Order: sequence, then C-alpha cells, then structure tokens
Amino acid sequence: MKKLLKILGIILCSILLIIIVITAYVKTALPDVGPAPELTVDKSPVNVERGRYLANSVMSCMDCHSTRDVTKYSMPMVLSARGQGGERFDQTMGFPGVFYSANITPSGISGWTDGEIYRAITTGVRRNGKPIFPVMPYHAYGFANPEDVKSVIAYIRSLQPIANVVPESAADFPMNIILNTVPKKAEPMPLPALGDSLAKGRYLFTIAACHDCHTPFEKGKFDETLALAGGRVFPTPGGMVTSANITPDKETGIGSWTREFFIQHFAMYRDSTTAHRVVNPGELQTMMPWTLYGNMTDSDLANMYAYIRTIQPIKHSVTKWKAGR
Repeated sequence: MKKLLKILGIILCSILLIIIVITAYVKTALPDVGPAPELTVDKSPVNVERGRYLANSVMSCMDCHSTRDVTKYSMPMVLSARGQGGERFDQTMGFPGVFYSANITPSGISGWTDGEIYRAITTGVRRNGKPIFPVMPYHAYGFANPEDVKSVIAYIRSLQPIANVVPESAADFPMNIILNTVPKKAEPMPLPALGDSLAKGRYLFTIAACHDCHTPFEKGKFDETLALAGGRVFPTPGGMVTSANITPDKETGIGSWTREFFIQHFAMYRDSTTAHRVVNPGELQTMMPWTLYGNMTDSDLANMYAYIRTIQPIKHSVTKWKAGR
C-alpha cells in the first residue's frame, strides 16, 4: 500500500511539475510574434486621409477607442473624445475579465514607435510584449495590407492629444494565462487589383471584422457552424440586441436585398437627423456602428455587397431586440 501511495505521489508531483513548466513557458515565452518592425510611417496628407477613412469608416478603430453617446441610436462617437480610450468591456458583457480600450491619441502613445503601434494593430502585442484581449479584432487587422496599416498609424498620430489615463486591463483566471497564446503573426493580404470588385469587397469585409459581431460567441468561442449568420448577443442600455444574419439566405438573411438597398441601408446614416436620433428607455438600441460604416463610399459598399453574395447562405432566424435585462 505504501509503495502504491509513493507511486501515486510521484505521478501527481510529475503532473504538477509539468503544469508549472507549461504555465511558466506560456507566461514568459509567449506571445511570440517577433519584435516590433523598425519603420517610420509617411505622414503625408494623402496617407493621413486614407488612415482617417480606414480607422473611422472601415476598421472602425474609433468606435471602441472613443466615448460613445448611449442616448442616441447606434451609440455614435462623441467627437470631442475621439481616440481617448477608456471604453470598458467586462464580465457583465460576457468577457473573462475587465478590459479597457487604450488611449490612442498622441497623448497616450507618444512613447511608442511606429513599429510598436504596427505590431499592436496587426498581432495584438503591446509595446511591453504583453497580449491584448481580442475584443480588439487584431486577428482581422492582421490581414490588412501593410500600407493601409501605416496609413492608420499616420492618422492616429495626427489626432488631437487628449490626456486621459486609462485603467489597466485584467483578465480572469485562466484567461490571464490562455491570453498569451492568442496573438499570432500577421498575414497581410495584397491590395486588390484595380477594378476587381470581388477581391476589394473580400478585403474590406475582412479588415472590417464583420465576422466577429455577426457570429454567435459563447464561452470564449465563436460558433463557426453559424459564421456570419447572426446570433451574438450584446447588452445595451435598456435591453439586449442580437446581431443580424448577414449571409445571403433569402428568408433569414439579406439574400433578398438588392445592391442599391444595401448601399442605402448604410448611407442613410450619413444624414445627421438619422444618425443622431435619440433613443428612449426600452426602445431598440444597437452596437452596430452605423454612423461610422455609413460613411464608407458607395463604391466600397457595392464591393462588399458583391463579396457577401458569394458567402454560403445559412438559414438562421434571430430575435433582434429584447427590452429589459
């Protein structure tokens, strides 16, 4: 009996030692995406303007890195708080910890090199080598062409500095360990050839991270069997909103939408009357940043529509809105 207990003790100690070694490796050796590249971005007016368009209307960086006005439909960005960070994502929203968006105005990133910002955007690794929780869709941004990423950097370097100190993010156990395994090296896509509508639409759709909000997400995982078929639930002031099915299924998705209707469905939010409509308690609210995506050009929206038409249709009906909590 004593011999058996001794063997069991050795086995348990061995297992414990293996766990300690693996944990130490994950915490100290990962994430391993390589050093920040050495680069200096061209801050020409053309690049700043391209970055402005991407950061505001396609990649929607400003949506999370600014303060949102929750009293208005789609919770539009408060312009005076553009880039100041501080948006909180916590357990009440289904996240395994408390995470804050960073201050990306020059006041918040003045000590960062352009290469460090590039690595953070495309791989999810901070200046200090620590991982960013993927509420920031860096896995999607990692597909962005390097020239577009550099333009985004040029743009955020041009923002009005705002001295806003953002609290440190903290992941719950065991996410505080698992998180180190999430960042990965970027896989940039080439810029689509001029006139290739389908390739342009696929590129824009990818770096806009449409997948993340329009795919069910539970217990830290996306349900890829329903990719883009809607069903991810978001708490909002006054209720719960569920993302729409954006596959081209004609009954439950957007398969019956014409290209013109698709474009207009976004473009209507370019009108300040529509974009800044006040939402009363209990009325439909949404996390979808219509006021940002709505400012995409008609041409880019048409390209995205062309790509969406090629996605596999999935029949999946969702209930868009439930008042109360």
